[in-house]
Amino acid sequence: MNLTSGFPFLARAVLALCAAAVLAPSWAGPARKAAAPSARKAPAIRDGEAEARLIEIYRLIGQARTRDALRKAESLVKDHPNFALAQLAYGDLLLAQQGPVRAFGDVPESAAKSAPQALAELREESQLRMRALRERPPAGAIPAQFLQLSPRTRHAIAVDASRARLYLFENGPGGLKLLADYYISVGKSGIEKVVEGDARTPLGVYYITSNLDPKTLKDFYGSGALPINYPNPYDARRGKTGRGIWLHGTPPDQFSRAPKATDGCVVLANPDLERIIRTVEVRTTPVVIAPSLRWVPPAGAQAESRHFNDVLQAWRSAKASGDLNRLLAFYTPDFAINGKTLEQWTPLLKVELSRARGREIELKDLSVLRWTDSTDTMVVTFGEVPAGSRTGAVKRQYWVRQGAQWKIFFEGVIG
Repeated sequence: MNLTSGFPFLARAVLALCAAAVLAPSWAGPARKAAAPSARKAPAIRDGEAEARLIEIYRLIGQARTRDALRKAESLVKDHPNFALAQLAYGDLLLAQQGPVRAFGDVPESAAKSAPQALAELREESQLRMRALRERPPAGAIPAQFLQLSPRTRHAIAVDASRARLYLFENGPGGLKLLADYYISVGKSGIEKVVEGDARTPLGVYYITSNLDPKTLKDFYGSGALPINYPNPYDARRGKTGRGIWLHGTPPDQFSRAPKATDGCVVLANPDLERIIRTVEVRTTPVVIAPSLRWVPPAGAQAESRHFNDVLQAWRSAKASGDLNRLLAFYTPDFAINGKTLEQWTPLLKVELSRARGREIELKDLSVLRWTDSTDTMVVTFGEVPAGSRTGAVKRQYWVRQGAQWKIFFEGVIG
C-alpha cells in the first residue's frame, strides 16, 4: 500500500495508540502486576540498540529526510510497541506528511488535554536522551569521585541525575574505560533521599549488595534487580532512613519510564539492565549517584587523592605502632559502628592491636572514592594484612574532613 494514501486515518490511529500509552494510569506500585505482553514477541536486542535507532530517526528528521525517518520509525514501533517515545515520534512523522508538526508529540488536542503531564514527561525524556548523547563526557575522562580503584574492582557505575544517565565503566590496567551509558529514571520527587517513603533517589557512594533472581520478583521489576547499600554509614550518620533502593528494569508493557517515575530506585530499560547484570560483580562494584557528574582526567583524580593517601598512610603507621592513643586520634568523637560508640568500640580495637603485636600493616587492593556535598567524605576499602600474613580482614572506612584534618567516623569488616 502507498503509505501516503492512508495518512489521515493511519496517523490518527497511531496517535490514538500513543495517547493510550500517555493516558495509561501510573502503576500503583510494586504490588501491581504488569499487563500481559503482546502476542507478537519483540526481537532480542542489544543494550542501547532501541535508543540508538530512535536517535537515528531524530537525526534523519534534522536532515529533513522524513521519508527515511518514517520508515525507520515504523520498523522500531513494530519491534517495540511498548516504546511510547518511539510511538510518539512515529505519529509525528505520519502527520508531517500532511503538514507541519506543531511540536514534538503532536497528539490530538483531546488526548493532550486529558494527559498533559504524561505528554510532558515523554517530551522531557526525549530531550534528556538527546542532551546526554549531544553532551558527551570528554574522551578519557572519569567521574571525579573515582580517586583510586583496586584492580579487584573490575567495574564501576556512575549516575548523572541531571542527564537521566547511567555510565558503566570497566577497570583495567589502564584505568577506567567507559563501556556504555543508558537512559534511566529516578524518584518521582527527584533526588537526595532523606526519609523512607519520600519517593526520592539517594545521592552518594554505594555498592551493589546482591543480584536478585528475576524469577522471585514481580513483573514490575522487569529483568531483575541489583540492590545497593542505602542507607550507607554516611547516610545513617545524618539520620537518613529508608531501604530497598535497587537498580531494576521495567514491566513487560513499558520499554522505559518517565525521567521521574520511581519510588526512589534507578530504573533502566530491560536490555540495558541485562547488560549490567551480566557485567558487574556483587559487593565490589561501586555505584556513585550524583546530581551531576564532574568529569576529570585520570591524572587529575590521582592528584586530588595524594594528600588523603598521606593521611591514610599515617593511620596505617599508627595502627602498626601499637600505640592506642596515637591511633584513636584518627577517629571522630561521634564514631559509631553497629550501635557502638567510640568508647564501647575501643576494647575491640585494643584486641586488634594486641594481635598485630606492632607488626607493619599492608593495605592491599586499596579503593578510595570521594563524596562531597555539605561535607567532604572518603569511602575507603582495603585488605588489612599484617606483615608475615598472607591474608587479612577486608575493611571499609568512612572518613570526614574536619577543617584541615581527616577523621574516621565508621570502620567495619566487610569480608
